[in-house]
Amino acid sequence: MLMTRSLEERLVNLYRQTKVIGGLFRSLGQEADAVGTAYALDREAGDILSPLIRNLGSMLVQGATPLEVLRQYMAKAESPTGGRELNIHFNDLERGFLGQISHLGDMVPVMAGIAMYFKLTRQPRVGLVYVGDGAMSTGAFHEGMNFAAVQRLPLVVIAENNGYAYSTPMRKQTAVKFLVEKASAYGVPGVQADGNDVLAVYETTRAAVDFARAGGGPSLVELITYRRKGHAEHDNQSYVPLEEIEPWVQKDPIDRYRMQLEAMDWYSSSEIAEVETRVLDEIDEAVARCENEPFPAPESALDGVYHDPPRADLEWYRRLDG
Repeated sequence: MLMTRSLEERLVNLYRQTKVIGGLFRSLGQEADAVGTAYALDREAGDILSPLIRNLGSMLVQGATPLEVLRQYMAKAESPTGGRELNIHFNDLERGFLGQISHLGDMVPVMAGIAMYFKLTRQPRVGLVYVGDGAMSTGAFHEGMNFAAVQRLPLVVIAENNGYAYSTPMRKQTAVKFLVEKASAYGVPGVQADGNDVLAVYETTRAAVDFARAGGGPSLVELITYRRKGHAEHDNQSYVPLEEIEPWVQKDPIDRYRMQLEAMDWYSSSEIAEVETRVLDEIDEAVARCENEPFPAPESALDGVYHDPPRADLEWYRRLDG
């Protein structure tokens, strides 16, 4: 969680220096959702997750590195996508994460397809996909959830109820009070947890993962949390009453977990300080390494679009040599 927040804070600094290409999406106050759910999966078993823009922490748990994330946001030639995609739009199935599609809800049917593959090949693997409250009002979510339910697929759907779909509060885009109420429409278990308590998130998700792996089918897990920043750095959050944010600052997931660690004598304050130093050192090293790296070469723009390397017999491909 600390790596997630610290990395995003560094990205904010780079964004303000115009070194980040495209948008920057923060997960401030929601780090427990991504981290707790990802730890509930079994990487050795080959479980796969699909994140959304505020689930950077889940990819870090699965093995993505700060250097890769920085290169992606800065569109460097050495980024996982060669500078052709941005932020966390990259995947590595070997490490267990599938790059997202920006369109809301679309990853639910995609991950349902992956879960169908797990079922048909009799592999004891589980898929996990994240959706927001806005995504749950889309047709793609409905189709994917319904298909997963009917086919009893090993899929866990994490619904992050953070209060807003861009600038639209949840009460203005769905009539239910809680997203978990929608589970009954698909005939699947629906459970709810405090999204700002990383241990509660882990335990609730782990139960859903175990249920899916045992052949029980999909589950809908709603995590109650709050988006403490605007949709992205360009969004000034002017539509949010200031008095609405402060109570959630007091429920900060990292502060709460730090207090839990000390209260239960799992970690001392000095040990936590060592973790903080290690995190910042790793980010400093990654920034220093990639900040002055080159962007993709212009002549590589068409590489991999149709055929790589280009074929001389394809008339539509204009060769650099004329």
